[in-house]
Amino acid sequence: MKKITFTIVAFFIFFHQFFSQKELETYLKLAAENNPSLKKAFNEYRASLEKISSAKSLPDPQIMFQYLITPLVYEMGKQRFSISASQMFPWFGQLSAQEQYASEIAKSKYHAFINERNQLFFNIKKAYFNLYLNHKAISIVLENIRILNTIKELARINFETGKNSFADVLRTEIELAKLETELANLKDNQYPLIKELEKYINKNIDHSISFPDTLWEDTLSVPKSILLDSLSTHHPLLFQKENEILSYEKQINIARKMSYPAFSIGLNYMNMSKKAGNFPDNGKDMFMPEIGMSLPIYRKKYHSMINEAKFMQEASIFEKENLKNDLSYELEKSYFEYLSNKRNINLYKKLYKLAKDARQILLTSYSTGNTNLEEVLRIQEEEISYALQLEQARVSLNITTAYINYLTGKP
Repeated sequence: MKKITFTIVAFFIFFHQFFSQKELETYLKLAAENNPSLKKAFNEYRASLEKISSAKSLPDPQIMFQYLITPLVYEMGKQRFSISASQMFPWFGQLSAQEQYASEIAKSKYHAFINERNQLFFNIKKAYFNLYLNHKAISIVLENIRILNTIKELARINFETGKNSFADVLRTEIELAKLETELANLKDNQYPLIKELEKYINKNIDHSISFPDTLWEDTLSVPKSILLDSLSTHHPLLFQKENEILSYEKQINIARKMSYPAFSIGLNYMNMSKKAGNFPDNGKDMFMPEIGMSLPIYRKKYHSMINEAKFMQEASIFEKENLKNDLSYELEKSYFEYLSNKRNINLYKKLYKLAKDARQILLTSYSTGNTNLEEVLRIQEEEISYALQLEQARVSLNITTAYINYLTGKP
């Protein structure tokens, strides 16, 4: 019968935890669909894709219409008006270089969007785990208020039987007042924590949030060395910086191509009317092909453009190196916190059980008048502290794991 009961309890705990995790996933999905910052980053990426098409396009052709109020007289007749059209062609490879530059910018925007998503998902997980901690703290305080009321009743009975003074009853009243104030603060703190979660999903939460009875413990499946490798090869901000560096390489190429001549090809149509006299081709319209070339003789500006792109590229290389160092430091620090939280969970599980057993023994001893109230209240305060620190360690473990996943490029 005990085995069946344990199986049933484990079954309900598993499904409660499962649905709590599913609810967290629901918030992640809502944020992906509704968060304005994420939408902004995605639309910036979409806009950068549109620039690729425009970057590889030829300059707009030029068309000019000229009407002569006083006709010009040529041997072939009188010119009334003319129409010309021309198309400019940049130096060979310039359009391709511009397309490559726009492509690198689009890739950079894409990785910025991915980082925005990963950062958002981490913030939601952190907000949910903090909500769980506040919810669990309320449960712990409520349970200890119930225990203190039991102690108060024992103190009253002991006073009536002459085993202790009325001061014990008053002391329990003091402790109850402190716990009730702490409970009120925790309940008030629930509202801003919910508003933080609503901020990320950009939607009001009109239902009670589901929490597991005991928070699941997220753990890392690979050692630190592999995590460091993943950071270097998967973090979107590093990809973004790499694309930024490549974009400056393309800018240098564009500036070099711009320093070469550009060519234009056009056609000029001249409308002619007959003039007095009998001449060959009198009044015949004229078509004249045109070929032009721009001469980039002011070389200084092109050298400046090349040097500017080189300096910006070098700055981005240093920035990427600095970013990688910062991320590696964050991972090292977070991994230490991860190990520390795992040890703390095991420690506070043990200390909480010992304090709970000691409190029960002391409570029995106090009811018979063999222990003073101070010992009971002291061990109960330790029990509360260990229970809260245990939940804090569980929450810290999950937040740290989520942050490490963010550092290694996981959503």
